[in-house]
Amino acid sequence: MIDEALQDEIRVAYQTLTEALQLNPRWGQRQMIAEVANALGDPEADPPIAVVEAGTGTGKTVAYLVAALPIARKRGKKVVVASATIALQEQLLFRDLPDVMRNSGLEYEAALAKGRGRYICLLKLDQQLSEQVVDPVIPLYPDEFAAPDKAMAGPIFDEMVEALGSGRWDGDFDSWPGSLEAGIKRLVSTEQSQCIGRRCPHVSQCSFFRAREGLENADIVVTNHDLVLSDLRLGGGVILPAPEECFYIFDEGHQLPSKCLNHFALRFHSGTTLQGLRDSERWVESASAGWIKRGLDERIMPTLAALFEDLLERTLQIAETLWTLFPDEGVERAEYRLPHGRVPAELAEQAAMLLAQWEKLHREAGRLEAMLENRTNETALVPEEQGESVNNPDVDLVNAQGMVARAEQQVAVWKAFAQAPSSEQPGDGWARWCLHRGNLQSIECQASPILPGELLKDALWDRAAGAVVTSATLAALGTFDRFRERSGIPSSARWKQVASPFNPKKAIFSVPLMATEPSQAEAHTEELIALIPELIRDDLGVLLLFTSRRQLEAVLTGIATVISHHRLVQDQLSKSALLTAHRRNIDRGESSAIFGLASFFEGIDLPGDYCRHVVIAKLPFAVPDDPISAAHAELLDAQGRDPFMEINVPDAAQKLIQASGRLQRTEEDEGRITLLDKRLLSRRYGRVMLDTLPAFTFELAGSASR
Repeated sequence: MIDEALQDEIRVAYQTLTEALQLNPRWGQRQMIAEVANALGDPEADPPIAVVEAGTGTGKTVAYLVAALPIARKRGKKVVVASATIALQEQLLFRDLPDVMRNSGLEYEAALAKGRGRYICLLKLDQQLSEQVVDPVIPLYPDEFAAPDKAMAGPIFDEMVEALGSGRWDGDFDSWPGSLEAGIKRLVSTEQSQCIGRRCPHVSQCSFFRAREGLENADIVVTNHDLVLSDLRLGGGVILPAPEECFYIFDEGHQLPSKCLNHFALRFHSGTTLQGLRDSERWVESASAGWIKRGLDERIMPTLAALFEDLLERTLQIAETLWTLFPDEGVERAEYRLPHGRVPAELAEQAAMLLAQWEKLHREAGRLEAMLENRTNETALVPEEQGESVNNPDVDLVNAQGMVARAEQQVAVWKAFAQAPSSEQPGDGWARWCLHRGNLQSIECQASPILPGELLKDALWDRAAGAVVTSATLAALGTFDRFRERSGIPSSARWKQVASPFNPKKAIFSVPLMATEPSQAEAHTEELIALIPELIRDDLGVLLLFTSRRQLEAVLTGIATVISHHRLVQDQLSKSALLTAHRRNIDRGESSAIFGLASFFEGIDLPGDYCRHVVIAKLPFAVPDDPISAAHAELLDAQGRDPFMEINVPDAAQKLIQASGRLQRTEEDEGRITLLDKRLLSRRYGRVMLDTLPAFTFELAGSASR
């Protein structure tokens, strides 16, 4: 049981907060406080994890902070609050947390945690400002961004130096006054594997390390899911405090499993790999004379040269083998998924040989890194002789660390292919697939666990001092089964659904009489073009949601001259600019319609008149060509299970609830949700989805309203 003194502290803090802000205590909020407190505060809790689906308007932030902070202090742990995006992270740090601290009587220090890539690297900036024509630091991912023109980038780098020197800028890219292209940021930022840390000559002015120092004394670390997962992939405790010392709170936690797969998936790209090998080969060749003069073991140079030559040849060979897997070589883009993750014998044999050579390069690169590291404290560089260029030991160390990281990545990829099941064996729970974009240089192969549950269990749930996962949508079809399978959270954790305090009866959920189904793609689109203008004619603020860009564009073209609304389309403006323009239109009394795709099904907050009507083009089933989802379906099918009912229907039901939730953002909000897909009424799975929707006021074509 939770300590009575802690219970009293939490109760007093909550009461003080609600009285100070003149809020009516909400039943759902109190339920959530109890769940979080019992999970984190009960020393007998096994596991100390609470999963709380809390409907819109519950006040999740207040609930988890008021419950977790006193318990964390009592147990000597830090609270790591991770949101899905940087925007939510900054809202929490600069608005929500100060409100709670100011009005609850709780006093805690908070700090913001971002990854290295969001800060300027002074070592790289210094190198970019040098007179060298070629970038001396070998990029980890050469094909990821096009290198910006020096004439364009140079003035920006000069401006950065001036802003840093005058104190106008702290080195955080998010606070840079103008926009920065991804290619420019790549040139002057670094990652964990290339950062030389305390050995860097600029460490005392390093923006990342200055920000990190604030984490040492913080009670609360505010970050995002991606940084937590990056830290866990490195072993935990590298970027953030160690999992054993943390209470994690994952807001918008329904996104955690898919983000986990993105972080732990393995990838080989032929062009990137070949470029990295050639860059490393040139670097070693040009630097070796200077290394020998500085006393490095010269035997490592020919060993590395032989490995580069061999790996270049083997990489080309395996790219050619992968190319033969595609049935049609004449297309611009193709993807091929290996059934059940099984790897053909020839490919497995080549992968095993590549694995052995990459393991050797990893060992030799590690030796080189150790040699260079032992000499980074030398104050005198080798002087130039006979026109020979001088080695920069800091850049050499960065490049050696990068070579180790690239080799480590390739070892993991080829191990996943070399040790994959053969055509005679059952699948191993991994998806493996290949793709190309028209030529051998674009060949990729990737491998990923089908379900991230085991990864999260090993790296996070089994290690954390405690955890809370919360979102407005965690359950699907009325149960947590799908999320439990994907997240790996034990069934013995605390699982709780807390209803929204908003009255769903204020929202009308309508399915009008329709002649077509989405499977009749062109006819369904034509029917949408005919129906939508009349549906939204009298609405000031409208959100129209599509699962297909092609259908969105066709509908937009078809109704453009018929509706009087301002038309704001996702990706034609940034998300924040689009929402600002929409609100401005409504404030002027002018009708405005937002046309959005899947990512607008959540995270769009348009209360009151800003959104009185949500139109959903069709049931939001996922696109069936995702290789991990296809592999999961294949796995279930092999087990005699129904992947459509176990994957597609629960996921679509959850997304439908998320989309519908865009309407009611405050207790006063009312309006209409229109679904232009009669399958909700005509199909058995549709009726299953309908039964799990909130208790809206229903207007359903062909059936009695309820």
